[in-house]
Amino acid sequence: MNDNIKILFFGDLVGRPGRLAVRDYLAQLEESERPDFVIANVENASHGFGLTVKNYNDLIEYGIDGMTSGNHIFDKKELINTMDEADKLVRPINYPTGMKYGKGSRVIEKNGLKIGIVNLLGQVFMMPVKSPWEIIKEEVENLKKETPIIFIDFHAEATAEKICFGKFCSQLGVSALIGTHTHIQTADECIMNNMAYITDVGFCGAKDSVIGMDYDSSLNRFITALPERYEVAESKDSQICAVEIIVNKTSGFAESIKRIYSIIRNKEKEDDNEM
Repeated sequence: MNDNIKILFFGDLVGRPGRLAVRDYLAQLEESERPDFVIANVENASHGFGLTVKNYNDLIEYGIDGMTSGNHIFDKKELINTMDEADKLVRPINYPTGMKYGKGSRVIEKNGLKIGIVNLLGQVFMMPVKSPWEIIKEEVENLKKETPIIFIDFHAEATAEKICFGKFCSQLGVSALIGTHTHIQTADECIMNNMAYITDVGFCGAKDSVIGMDYDSSLNRFITALPERYEVAESKDSQICAVEIIVNKTSGFAESIKRIYSIIRNKEKEDDNEM
């Protein structure tokens, strides 16, 4: 009997290129390579901002078991009224007290295996939110009543904040703290006090892009300072940025973390025209 489980986490999926790259990556895995649990950050999955109900259901069909998010998760208004029914999705737990939609943490079960997933926003250079430092200790204690395996997606801008928060969470018995939001994969994956850590896992989407977005619209924003709409980039290749984490089922301790960067040649598109 294997005492360990394999968790595969995909960094921010950006638009259709990100969704389809993850679909194709999972489809081509050999049986021996398949993870026990798949998690993805989906806050940019629908046209680069937010998540639609259709895309939520599609991602489940592709093999995503749990979904994290961030500051753009409510950009597609249709998701708001169905957020409570989206039982594989978490939104940042430290939104202001007035936030009544969705949950910031969930215990998700698959094949008898339970994993606690928490999503938090950083405070540095981000929207005003409640302190993640004051919330996470109690949340981890509550989740550990159901499972020793605790996975945190810390959606934050500042590297120092991510590293410090990672060290803090490693003292709480967390299994993994993975940074998201900046879309650029860092090379600092490590086991930190029995916890898997990386400052940012990167993004999944068009390789020839500006962090998943079209070059021209990105350039115009920088040289004119006008709020031109970002457009999701298209390119012949997409990139996969992910991490593979091995965790002991009983202790919840991380045994290893492996950074993944892979290029996927784009195939057919989805039936709809949505980016």
